[in-house]
Amino acid sequence: MTIGHGQTWAVVPLRGLEDAKTRLGGELDAEERLELVVVMATRTLAAARDARGLHGTVLVTADPAAARLAVWFGARTLVQRLPGLNAAIREARAVAVQGGADAVIVLPIDLPAIDAATIDEVLDRAATEHAPGSPGLVAAVPDRHGTGTNVLLLSPPDVIEPAFGEDSLAAHRRAAAAAGARFLELGGPLVADVDTGADLMAAEAASSDPSVAGAGLGHGGPDAS
Repeated sequence: MTIGHGQTWAVVPLRGLEDAKTRLGGELDAEERLELVVVMATRTLAAARDARGLHGTVLVTADPAAARLAVWFGARTLVQRLPGLNAAIREARAVAVQGGADAVIVLPIDLPAIDAATIDEVLDRAATEHAPGSPGLVAAVPDRHGTGTNVLLLSPPDVIEPAFGEDSLAAHRRAAAAAGARFLELGGPLVADVDTGADLMAAEAASSDPSVAGAGLGHGGPDAS
C-alpha cells in the first residue's frame, strides 16, 4: 500500500563505519564494531531495497566507505554537510523529495529485526491511518524504553521536523499535535535496537540470521556473572 498518492522513500542516516556505535567500546573492539556496523548497515539497505512499499532510499553519511556501500543496494548517497542527526535527516529528506517522495521513513541502522517485511508492516499500518485531505501523518515506532524513536514516518515529508534525541517520542508527538497531524504509535519487532552489550546479546539470541552471529554479536560482551 502507498501512503497518500505517491512515493515513500527511506532515509538511512549513518555517521560513519569506523566511528559508529562507539558506546559499545566496552563490549567490542574497533574491528568488531566495524564488522557489526557493516552488517547492520547492509541489512538495513537490503531491507529498504526489497520493501515493496518503498520507491527509493537515501543514505546520508560523512563516510566515503559507507557511501560506496550504499551503491551496491541502489541507494542514493548524500554527503552530510551539517553536523547532527536531525540536520542529516533534513538534508536527506530534501533529496528524497527531489526524487519524488511524498512520504519518508527514517530507518536507523541499529534495528536488528529489520527486514523488508517489517518495513512494509509499518507502511501498511500507516497507509490505513492516512486520511486524504488531512494535514498529515506522523507514525513512530518507539524504542523498548518507550521514550526514544526507532522509526519515524512523515507524510508529507515536511509535516514536522525530525527531533531525534532525548525523549524524542514525546517531542515527535508534540510536533504532530502542533501541526494538526495524526500521530500513530506502532509496536512490533522494530522496537528493539542495539545500543548496549545487553542489546547485542538479545539480538544474537533472537535472530535466526547467520550474519548476526557472524558479526560477532555477543562475543566479547559483558561477563554473565
